[in-house]
Amino acid sequence: MYLDHWQLAAKPFEPSADGLFYYPSESHMGATLKLRYAMENHRAAAVLAGPSGVGKTLLVQQLLGQLPGGEQPVVQVVYPQMPSRELLAYLAARLTSAEETPQVTPSIDQSLLRIEHYLTAAAERGERPMVVIDEAHLLEDAGTLECVRLLQNLQREGTPLLSLLLVGQSSLLSTLSRTPRLEERIDITALVDPLSAEETHSYVQHRLGAAGATHELFTSAAVDTLHQLAHGVVRRINRLGDLALLLGYAGGATVVDTPLVQSVASELAFARAA
Repeated sequence: MYLDHWQLAAKPFEPSADGLFYYPSESHMGATLKLRYAMENHRAAAVLAGPSGVGKTLLVQQLLGQLPGGEQPVVQVVYPQMPSRELLAYLAARLTSAEETPQVTPSIDQSLLRIEHYLTAAAERGERPMVVIDEAHLLEDAGTLECVRLLQNLQREGTPLLSLLLVGQSSLLSTLSRTPRLEERIDITALVDPLSAEETHSYVQHRLGAAGATHELFTSAAVDTLHQLAHGVVRRINRLGDLALLLGYAGGATVVDTPLVQSVASELAFARAA
């Protein structure tokens, strides 16, 4: 809607896995380095934790795209808040590429046996499948942490048959500390933080440049305000930035300034209160 007005080729603040728009902050780069080490060296389990909205999912998507083919297949669980029996049945179906869903959910033992048979065959082919569990901080509420630990018991000659990556909010670290039998199997812990003020400036410039901007669209003070209002959280920066461009277009603005960003934030606050 506002692309022509701002002379852009694409929306700069869309949530996108497109590498062109990906901005690796210092904590993103550090986390990626740790996780690549864990995956490429066949570590049993790793954790990626950080506040909501800081780009953990996007980081994982970028990471998976960089891994060698021997790490495949990858099974991603995006809604882990299900009973243990259903979670294991889901993993068994995804790992074995089952085309049909059984009428009756298999027992935990049946699913584990099916998973073990598949992983053993994969190991003989030189493959090391990976299971990525997003929103892993919800596992404790669902009572499935023990189920996840059981997956680490599937080994061959003392080596786990799969790599496990738990991705969740910062509370995941506390959850694991209350589950020592699982925590002791975590080889790598990587943390992602909100952007610093300087990184927010770089992030906005990077995104606008990737979208085709050829001149300044946000004043420096407006970006400072973006950072303060969003507390460096990328998801909030994106929301505020996108709406600022929209309202700027509607009002015929030639640049996004501080009052415009503040107006957007006020509207969002009003909408939440309503």
